[in-house]
Amino acid sequence: MNQLKSDEYPAIYSDYIETIVGDIKEELVLQIESFPEFIRSIPEELGTYAYAEDKWTVKEVLCHILDTERVMAYRALRFARNDMTALAAFEQDEFVANGRHNERTFESVIEEFIHLRKANLIFFNLLNETELNRKGMASDRLISVRAFIYVIAGHLNHHRIILQERYLKK
Repeated sequence: MNQLKSDEYPAIYSDYIETIVGDIKEELVLQIESFPEFIRSIPEELGTYAYAEDKWTVKEVLCHILDTERVMAYRALRFARNDMTALAAFEQDEFVANGRHNERTFESVIEEFIHLRKANLIFFNLLNETELNRKGMASDRLISVRAFIYVIAGHLNHHRIILQERYLKK
């Protein structure tokens, strides 16, 4: 997969994309092992902890990562299949508020992540350069299929850092 170009994504995603150093496919595969290990390092009793009253809990952040991967992969699928219908934004706060994430165990989050990521990797590996280069409008922003793949990996990295710095800092 070719390197991402700056004209393939809106600036709003720069912070996520800049967390990717090296090959994006290798990063996606490495996350299949490293992210579950990270989750397992968190004591279960911290799952419903939020560092401030108006912030998500640890489990809500973890499940937000899954929801976002699912949404971004769906968007990539639509554009890869040459469906250029403009796609609406998704309301992440509504997703979290209605996800019942605090009822879950860390192991159920890990299991879902592994299955979701493996399915997405199969899809991403089937895409050719023409499909990867296709662009469409999502959340009123022009973005390529390839950029969604970087956003998925970078979004996970971004929230892992937030969890480490704001939730798990001792």
